[in-house]
Amino acid sequence: MMIKRTALAVLLGIFGTTAHASEAFQVEDIQVKGLQRVALGAALTHIPFNVGDTLNDFRVSQAIKSLYKSGHFNDIAVYREGNRVIFKVRERETISEIEFDGNSDLKDEQLTESLDGSNIRVGETLDKTVIAGIETGLEDFYHSVGKYNADVKAEITHLPRNRVKLKFVFEEGEAAAIKQINLVGNEEFSDEEVLENIELTFDSPWWNFMAQDRYQKQTLQGDMETINSFYLDRGYLRFKVDSTQVSMTPDKENVYITLNVTEGEKYTVSGVDFMGDMAGFEETIRAINPLKADKLYNGAEVTYTEEVISKFLGRFGYAYPKVTTIPEINDEDHSVKLSISVDPGKRVYVNRINFTGNEVTAEKVLRREMRQQEGAWLSNSLVEGSKARLSRLPYLETVEFETKQLPGEDDLVDIDFEVKEQPSGSFTAGIGYGSYTGLSLNAGIQQNNFLGTGNRLAFNINTISYSESVSISYTDPYFTVDGVSLGGNISYNKFDAGNANLVEYKNTSYGIGFSLGFPVNEYVRVNFGLGYKHNGITRLQTYEQIQDFYELHSDPNNPDGGLAFNTFDLSSSISRTTLNRGTFPTAGSQQIASFKMTTPNSDVNYFKVDLDTKWYFPITRDQRWTVLARLQAGYANGYGKINGNDQILPFWENFRAGGTDTLRGFERNTVGPRAIFRYPTPFETSTDPLSSPSGCCLGPDHDYVVVSQRSVGGNARIIGGVELIVPTPFLDESYSNSVRSSFFVDVGNVWDTEFNLDNYSDLAPDQFQKVADYSNYKNYRASAGISVQWLSPMGPMIFSFAKALRSEVGDDTKFFNFNIGQTF
Repeated sequence: MMIKRTALAVLLGIFGTTAHASEAFQVEDIQVKGLQRVALGAALTHIPFNVGDTLNDFRVSQAIKSLYKSGHFNDIAVYREGNRVIFKVRERETISEIEFDGNSDLKDEQLTESLDGSNIRVGETLDKTVIAGIETGLEDFYHSVGKYNADVKAEITHLPRNRVKLKFVFEEGEAAAIKQINLVGNEEFSDEEVLENIELTFDSPWWNFMAQDRYQKQTLQGDMETINSFYLDRGYLRFKVDSTQVSMTPDKENVYITLNVTEGEKYTVSGVDFMGDMAGFEETIRAINPLKADKLYNGAEVTYTEEVISKFLGRFGYAYPKVTTIPEINDEDHSVKLSISVDPGKRVYVNRINFTGNEVTAEKVLRREMRQQEGAWLSNSLVEGSKARLSRLPYLETVEFETKQLPGEDDLVDIDFEVKEQPSGSFTAGIGYGSYTGLSLNAGIQQNNFLGTGNRLAFNINTISYSESVSISYTDPYFTVDGVSLGGNISYNKFDAGNANLVEYKNTSYGIGFSLGFPVNEYVRVNFGLGYKHNGITRLQTYEQIQDFYELHSDPNNPDGGLAFNTFDLSSSISRTTLNRGTFPTAGSQQIASFKMTTPNSDVNYFKVDLDTKWYFPITRDQRWTVLARLQAGYANGYGKINGNDQILPFWENFRAGGTDTLRGFERNTVGPRAIFRYPTPFETSTDPLSSPSGCCLGPDHDYVVVSQRSVGGNARIIGGVELIVPTPFLDESYSNSVRSSFFVDVGNVWDTEFNLDNYSDLAPDQFQKVADYSNYKNYRASAGISVQWLSPMGPMIFSFAKALRSEVGDDTKFFNFNIGQTF
């Protein structure tokens, strides 16, 4: 207003100082002085007269108003020199930088978006009148979340060239604590019965760190709806919250909340009827209706009924049905008649299904997962099913969709799927440290979305202390359009068991395999496989548990020679998956049961059965807190006869345990029975208890038993665990799909069910006890720790600290582990 008064005074001084209008004149020239950022042509467009026009006081006043309205100027003065009109202006300053300091409840992105809506952005002119309103609005927000001491100030720093730096300084303070919540007017239910259902709390114990004892206006409004639903679900149809009082202490640090309510009477449903057009599904709709007469009115059941009918109609193309329950209340007998109005609307068809965000993945890879088809009517169940299938793909991080109605068409929609890809390849590498084994390393490469085709290619070359291997595998999950998968693999491996925490032997193997998979339904698949493998065993340290196997297959004429086996195997598996995501799921379950056996014409005949199951139970609505329960169980044994003796499971096929994929807190392959070596005691005393000089020996009751610290595995295994998945500290929620933190407890063991302890009953008691203790650990192992997994550009990484809670003598416990390329 001061600027306008100054300009008006100048105007009056130029064009006349009396109340009468000054003499009009013809404009010969127009000049605008003081322009810096605004172009002269842009300024002239806001002056409503031109050279040659006749000018008077009114038209000058209009010009000043127009220039102010443009938003470019803070000060405007008008002068006359003869018939020339001169505008002297001072431009508004331009915002060169916006900064936020002290804000934690509001993110910078949210504040920037809010300012953008008020035209406060970098490059725009600064309107100081808007700034004051923004300060007030932000403080109102903090008041709504209970922070009544919050203060927001905008600091303006003037810079050269008519620019300013805008800095918002926040002092958020603490939200006011709720000291007490009182209900007034409740007679049927106590305060405790009602208030235990709401989110806001007061006087919470110190250990309840998730308690919401800080006042928030929006949360209180939601809690009032919860209380209303509490009564409606119990038949109190006339219940209402009459008033709400929120009282604040003088220091603004505590509040008292009082709710005045009227409970009313219970109402019973006297009848249920339908009206409207039910699209030919009247019989089905009546059948799925859970509302019945002579039952107590239940608001949740009414809402559920409306949702069930709407979803049912949505399956058949009626995408926007209107289902409304109209109550006819009889206050005399406290009854209510429910009339359900159904309007299915028009049947809606799908015009196009579009995909965005798939920069690597080919569109046909996504489109083949669609259960909703173009040209067909829109089905909500098929669209949700399509989203679920996309979400399970391991190379997609998030999947969202939006249904858009075509302009001018009330029965046609487009479905836009927006996907966010995640790294589908991995460079697998690992580093670990165990109490016995020391440092361990491994490496490899894998691609789950090869060239965007959705096919899986894995090529591994590993050179570590106990293994040298080369393998390549390829799987096409859509070998046919019906979802039949085809895969194959070739491998070569040199394995030194002695360096892998196992009993000494070397195994050189190579093989080839093929697999074929068939979908049974949306969640279940069956797979069949055929493979060939050659195993060449050398440097075998024959311990007691494999003595029978060695005698069956070794050459008595060349007892020091190696063993060679050629096997052909048949395998089958069935899997069921309802997980909500392919990587880092938070809900659903997965069960895989598999069976493998070698064919009768193989050198060794055996079978293996495995079960692997995982269950995710979200405990919060956003699923950031989730409980994972898992179980692995396996059993294997030989079948058939060889030379009149029972076939025995090859020792290299034994189950193992220990490591990041089974029992964390224990070194890889170290859990399970230990190797037992039995040596006779000679007549003569020897300094080497393992030597056996010529001559007779003492009886078997004098035999020595030596137990190796290396595991031999077993033919049975059970591993279980419980994991609490939690939000990763100090990371934004947007990283929840790529970083996972959890607390875990692992429990399990490995057994040899075929080991016969009675064969050692002739040993001395102390030696017999040693065999009993180490040949089969009867007690389970357990560990607990913390795990962090990250889906990095190099592939999945896992970092864990684990502590063995229950172990046996000789166990190789492992406290720290870091792996690249492995998720657990």
